[in-house]
Amino acid sequence: MPMTVPAHHGSLDASPSIGEYLIKRLQDYGIGDVFGIPGDYVLSFYTLLEQSDLNAIGCTREDCAGFAADAYARVKGMGALCVTYCVGGLSVCNSIAGAYAEKSPVVMITGSPGLRERIHNPLLHHMVRHFRTQYDVFEKLCAAGAEINDANTAFREIDRVLAACKRFSRPVYLEIPRDMVHVRPDKTPEYEVPATVSDSRALAEAVKEAAQRIETARQPVLLLGVEVHRFGLQDQVLKLAEAAGIPMAATMLGKGVVAETHPLYMGLYEGALGPKEVTRYVEASDCVVMLGTFMTDINLGVYTAELDMSDCIYATSEQLRIRHHHYHDVRLDDFISALAARCPIPKNPPQPPTDSPQRTFELQPDAKITIERMIARLDEQLVDETIVIADIGDALFASAELTTRGRTEFLSPAYYTSMGFAVPAALGASAASPEARVVAIVGDGAFQMTGMELSSLVARNVPAIVIVLDNGGYGTERLLHPGEYKFNDIHSWNYYELPKVLGGGSGYAIFTEGDFDAALNKAWANMSGPSILHVHLTATDSSKALDRLGEMMQKTVVGTE
Repeated sequence: MPMTVPAHHGSLDASPSIGEYLIKRLQDYGIGDVFGIPGDYVLSFYTLLEQSDLNAIGCTREDCAGFAADAYARVKGMGALCVTYCVGGLSVCNSIAGAYAEKSPVVMITGSPGLRERIHNPLLHHMVRHFRTQYDVFEKLCAAGAEINDANTAFREIDRVLAACKRFSRPVYLEIPRDMVHVRPDKTPEYEVPATVSDSRALAEAVKEAAQRIETARQPVLLLGVEVHRFGLQDQVLKLAEAAGIPMAATMLGKGVVAETHPLYMGLYEGALGPKEVTRYVEASDCVVMLGTFMTDINLGVYTAELDMSDCIYATSEQLRIRHHHYHDVRLDDFISALAARCPIPKNPPQPPTDSPQRTFELQPDAKITIERMIARLDEQLVDETIVIADIGDALFASAELTTRGRTEFLSPAYYTSMGFAVPAALGASAASPEARVVAIVGDGAFQMTGMELSSLVARNVPAIVIVLDNGGYGTERLLHPGEYKFNDIHSWNYYELPKVLGGGSGYAIFTEGDFDAALNKAWANMSGPSILHVHLTATDSSKALDRLGEMMQKTVVGTE
């Protein structure tokens, strides 16, 4: 959760254009790639992009560009996309909404009609209702935004918006009328971000109370959420856990925030959906230290969690609550760092839950492949520097059983739950971390929404592995609303043959465990381009976690008791 805005690096002309200034500031924040699709209202800026050191990555659809930028931001720390006015911008609303919901710092850049073109309010193409319609929409979806319509304030507005993106770890919006891209303001002002610091007295009191709660607790536990990752607080959290010997668990959205091979890590806490030993331990705790955790329905096992907030220390970037005491103006990073520095040690060393038996996988080559056996085999393959991307549905719930190692990333829209995230996210994650091994797991329904972004992986020779779970329909919906409903079925494709259509990559049809084992080994060794593993599942196959979710959500979705 950085306190400052990056200083200007490298050389800028004495009077750069607005477009040049924006490009340089993106680079200052560590952004090296911009995703999107060009259009006439943003072609001037795209020309500058191509002339710069930034890498413009074309996508097949605007919403795919948004998902790619989101994944890039989750891996790299900040991402960006660039699309044209309204037909491009409004197409990316869902992706940006997901980035906002899940605190992913994405800079959305869009062109718009030139200011001179707007005289007398002509009906220009792409316009909806009035010239500010797109801006008004994204004002609701972003943490900050600006229309760059005044050369005298352009640089300050760009700096303000980018600083908000970094500070709040949420998407922001920058709209540049096409006749403003090459405008050169008279001077380049030095930007000073207002200091955002914790109230020292509130911080000290909060740390004192939290430390006392931990020291006197019978069974303290750390429950880690996504913000620990978003704000780069893993090392501080580990310092706190290791010094005190406090066990750690994570929420679904926070999966992978620390290495799941760490001796103090217990597993995912998902209420009644998760491992019983983890659920029992967390819910029996008299001091649950929730760090960067959001109280969402998915994180809390569709509200099957039984946590007593009077036993919780609840710290996020937005609020800090210890039992029934609220502390204001205390930053999450300051709180975790100060608490770790104080090193509270429980008087009675906490006993971790009984170790789960070591999972071993013995291949049954001729056995029909199932989702749980597939995940068990994939788990053996994962190494450090692996990025696992799970779409929603059983791609997500089954993947919860995977073990992240080291700083292995686990990316999923686990709160916003937008289908179609995984394949374009594989493009974004690969660009953010070219040395990583990227594995995307996606259901057939989600793949048919955005799977043609596989074309961009082929075009760039990205060796991502895309696993398509083909059960002929929307498996989660079948569990939520059981019965002979044709709307839960989808037309089946020969997914493994798509490399022939796209002119690159490798495809594998998988029916048995032996098929999957052989295909995974070949795909892992193939660094020349993407591999698509078409896994044929039965319509009724599902993970135990999804089965439990279906049982609990039927009452809410269908209205039964």
